[in-house]
Amino acid sequence: MDNAFKALADSSRRVLLDQLFTRSGQSLGELCEQLDMSRQAVTKHLKILEAASLVMTVRRGREKLHYLNPVPIHEIADRWIGKYEQSRLRILADLKQTLEGDSIG
Repeated sequence: MDNAFKALADSSRRVLLDQLFTRSGQSLGELCEQLDMSRQAVTKHLKILEAASLVMTVRRGREKLHYLNPVPIHEIADRWIGKYEQSRLRILADLKQTLEGDSIG
C-alpha cells in the first residue's frame, strides 16, 4: 500500500491513471500524445505505477498495452476512507431515527 500512496503522490501519474480510467488498454504512444512530457518521462511514471500494481501491462505483438488496475485504490478506500465514512453514516442514521421519532409523537 505504501507504493500505491507514493505513486499517487505525483500529479503526472494521477493524470496517467485518469487517462487509463477513461480508456484502458492504451499504448505508450497513445498515452504520450495526451501529455506534455517526453516518452522517457512517461515510461518512468508508468514503471512506478506498475511497481505499485496500479497499472498492468499486456504485450500484443510488438505493442505493450497499459491497463488500469483499480484494486490498490479500492484497498486504500476501504482502509483509509471507509472507516471515516462509517462514523458519518452512523451519525446520519442516528439523526434520521431522532427526526422520525420526533415526527411520530
